[in-house]
Amino acid sequence: MDQLDDRLKKEILDHTEETPSILKNDIWNHIDQELFHTKSRRAKKVKKKSKVIPIVIAAAAGLMILFSTQTETGSAFIKQIKDLFVLEKEITQSIEGNEEETNVNLQEGKDSEYIIYIDEERYKLLNGVESDIITTKEPLEERYPEVSMEIKQFKNVTPEDMVSTLETELASEYTKVTATETVTEPVNGYKLHGISGSEWDSPVTNVYVVDNLNGGSFVITEKYFLEAAEGHGARFYAMLKEFEIIE
Repeated sequence: MDQLDDRLKKEILDHTEETPSILKNDIWNHIDQELFHTKSRRAKKVKKKSKVIPIVIAAAAGLMILFSTQTETGSAFIKQIKDLFVLEKEITQSIEGNEEETNVNLQEGKDSEYIIYIDEERYKLLNGVESDIITTKEPLEERYPEVSMEIKQFKNVTPEDMVSTLETELASEYTKVTATETVTEPVNGYKLHGISGSEWDSPVTNVYVVDNLNGGSFVITEKYFLEAAEGHGARFYAMLKEFEIIE
């Protein structure tokens, strides 16, 4: 077991080179305490950006099993851990027809049940009691309609039932609602779309329903206006591609 402990620690630390060294030590100390029940006195106070540690504790438990089966599978799993621990990365997105390189930062959702990377230069994530909302970093002028992306979980409502409810709600709120479609991007699930009018400030919504993998649903509601479709709409799309459910 001691050899496996050492190997697990080495793999975790070696494959998180993007993570600050202090954070990597914090990660291992937490894994050490949770998995191996050792009373490490070196554990440091976890900094704010290391709040994804519970993800790695669960991942490390699975990693121990994978190491005992086959190296190839273990290596693939290590890559997933590595990806989860990149606190900041660069993505390419298409904004108004132009390719744009954008830095995005890791954020943890309500009750640590999902992660998402957001463009913190332009947006902020607000954790609420019932849902999380991503909105503009600076308030928009009053003449602009709402620009936001709400992420809310319904733990006891299946995606199919959720879609039926939302179709009725959107039909009462927007003058034109397109047929619900199954999508694989930016997320796997259902997409509903509504718009009222054809002016520059006509309100637009995209609603995505995603299976929460536990009998319920995540509902992600984007709101912006027609003129912002290739701006805020495209940026929401890019951020939503980074949405991951944590089981």
